[in-house]
Amino acid sequence: MSQFDVTVIGSGPGGYVAAIRAAQLGFTTAIIEKYPTLGGTCLNVGCIPSKALLDSSEHFENAKHNFAGHGIIINEPQADIARMIERKNEVVKQNTDGINYLMNKNKITVFEGVGSFESATQIKVTKNDGSTETIDSKYTIIATGSKPSSLPFITLDKERVITSTEALNLKEIPKHLVVIGGGVIGLELGSVYLRLGAQVTVVEFMDKIIPTMDGALSKELTKVLKKQGMKFMLSTAVSAVERNGDTVKITAKDKKGEEVVVEGDYCLVSVGRKPYTDGLGLEKAGVELDERGRVKTNDHLQTNVANIYAIGDVIKGAMLAHKAEEEGVFVAETLAGQKPHVNYNLIPGVVYTWPEVAGVGKTEEQLKEEGVAYKVGSFPMRALGRSRASGDVDGLVKIIADEKTDEVLGMHIVGARAADLIAEGVIAMEFRASAEDIARSSHAHPTYAEAIKEAALDATAKRPIHM
Repeated sequence: MSQFDVTVIGSGPGGYVAAIRAAQLGFTTAIIEKYPTLGGTCLNVGCIPSKALLDSSEHFENAKHNFAGHGIIINEPQADIARMIERKNEVVKQNTDGINYLMNKNKITVFEGVGSFESATQIKVTKNDGSTETIDSKYTIIATGSKPSSLPFITLDKERVITSTEALNLKEIPKHLVVIGGGVIGLELGSVYLRLGAQVTVVEFMDKIIPTMDGALSKELTKVLKKQGMKFMLSTAVSAVERNGDTVKITAKDKKGEEVVVEGDYCLVSVGRKPYTDGLGLEKAGVELDERGRVKTNDHLQTNVANIYAIGDVIKGAMLAHKAEEEGVFVAETLAGQKPHVNYNLIPGVVYTWPEVAGVGKTEEQLKEEGVAYKVGSFPMRALGRSRASGDVDGLVKIIADEKTDEVLGMHIVGARAADLIAEGVIAMEFRASAEDIARSSHAHPTYAEAIKEAALDATAKRPIHM
């Protein structure tokens, strides 16, 4: 029987990063993955492929609507969805091949098959050909991630009524894509097909899109996406989804309680994700789940079984790849006797629409609920020289600071490259910077990042320079 110090079940961002860090720290390490390619949901059917399609569709959008304004005259562009999907697959392969390289480089043993506990220290690997192999592991890290959720009355046929996985591999551009759920996944994939010419209608139960983010971001993104042509049915509860041939009918009730019906040729169900623990044999190891099916862990990400840990989407908290990565490093370093930390307040959230949306720290709604005295500074991207030069004038930067100490409590951005800009907020808050600290730091001109400096000036002294 093969023996390892650390075995990781699941090779997504949390799992493979945990394995690499464990190997770097001198542990003999194995990773178990049931699919033929490493990388989990993120690299195969999530973060990476969706961004590849978002980039391709953005290029098409620019060619069709924005190039002429830059003095670039071309014939009417055509969207080749097959080539876009092919390119997306190429990008995925490059990334998954990169994970294989990292496993070899760090001398991590990879098992392809379903990993399930036989006991707290023994794991059976059931391979695709039906054969099995049992390994012994001193420590195990569960990193099996999540899968798309649905609603109990919806039948996902994965042809016309689809999840994000199928939406990444459509063979045609929908005529009318109805998206159930106004969160990150629905808005990103809705944006892809909106740019390619589909009519897109988003049906959201809450009274706003991206409801967990700061209200200012939701309001701004709604305005921008409406301008792009996306339609919204907010405060609307779906009650039925029926397919008839190539038509999907969605029945719902609006905020007045009146029945509404919308029909499309595709329906994307994006109502969140749920932890994936099927087939793990947790009961044999004695590992407990909570009421929502998540693996229960303590502050050290340790389960109720001392030598078994869990990270990422399978435990409580935001289902974000970078959160899982931080947790993977945290567990590996904990096992090595180090004292790592993860500040969950400083895990940024990003929506890769265009403009992008990003936030970190407290939202204004949270601070109000907590009774914290705060002040707000904001700056519109439209007033920024760099934004006017590129034509990306939609959006804003919002900085929330403590009313007395001026410490930055939250940063929220809608705008070009917001996904990259939010790192400035993370670093500032990690070192407990004040709004004045940011305002007095030189920002290169012309850049999008200058909007952060201006918002900080507005927060700390109500004296932005360019507004």
